[in-house]
Amino acid sequence: MPDATVGTTVAADYFRGYSVVGIIAVVGVLFVAVAFGAGRLLRPVVPTPEKLLTYECGVDPVGEGWAHTQVRYYVYAFLYVIFAVDSIFLFPWATVFAAPGFGGVTLAEMFIFLGFLAVGLLYAWKKGVLEWT
Repeated sequence: MPDATVGTTVAADYFRGYSVVGIIAVVGVLFVAVAFGAGRLLRPVVPTPEKLLTYECGVDPVGEGWAHTQVRYYVYAFLYVIFAVDSIFLFPWATVFAAPGFGGVTLAEMFIFLGFLAVGLLYAWKKGVLEWT
């Protein structure tokens, strides 16, 4: 029968890693809060009509604030984000792939993952999203 202290030790080691991440997150939030608070306390507050105007490239704003933007630029940005984020998954995969006993399974999982990416890229290509007009 397994010893109860071994399970407790494993759980403590497991949560110790998460506690470090939690502490770093709290320190980061506190750092940002202190920086914003210090900026609010130290900056001069003298609102004038010129300071309250919308500034765009040194030209006074004229007309409505609405402007038409083509959707295809958002599609390009969306495709870039998808493939940039998905490429980040290749680094942990390479780490696991190098570990003994995980080679074949990890390789199969990565080819399935890359297959999903290929299907998405093929769909975007068939829809004509990738053509610059």
